[in-house]
Amino acid sequence: MQEMLNAILERELAGYRYISGAFAPVTGKEEVDSIEQALEDGQFAGVEVHLRSALDHLSWKQNPDYRNSIKESISAVESLAKELTGNSKASLRDALLILEKDGKVHPALKKALSSLYGYTSDESGIRHAMLEEPTLSASDAKFLLVACSAFINYLKAKV
Repeated sequence: MQEMLNAILERELAGYRYISGAFAPVTGKEEVDSIEQALEDGQFAGVEVHLRSALDHLSWKQNPDYRNSIKESISAVESLAKELTGNSKASLRDALLILEKDGKVHPALKKALSSLYGYTSDESGIRHAMLEEPTLSASDAKFLLVACSAFINYLKAKV
């Protein structure tokens, strides 16, 4: 059913695809596949909850919540990193350091993901209390959802 619906949406040049129960402004086949793959494995419940929440926030048609979509996307990666290291109290940076030392993440990839985490954690307040709403767009939220899904798939394959 999902494949047929997405084939129709693609044929009609719709700016949305049906992913895991939500219509999201994600149209690239590789992007859709990456998100669906990250949601597939039932082994990491926290990852799935965060990714579904990110997808839901992004797909709210009348009033999408880009800030919380971004927050949930990076939280999905953090959840997986904590589970893989066995340290539920670790920040994403701490967990990535452990994964790097164990040879599971290349230093350049750790740095790239740490930079994305920094983007979500800086003083503009995507993940923290803030004085004013940052200017975020569907592009920002979509990028983080797809990038975090891809990194989750990468980590699952490495471990």
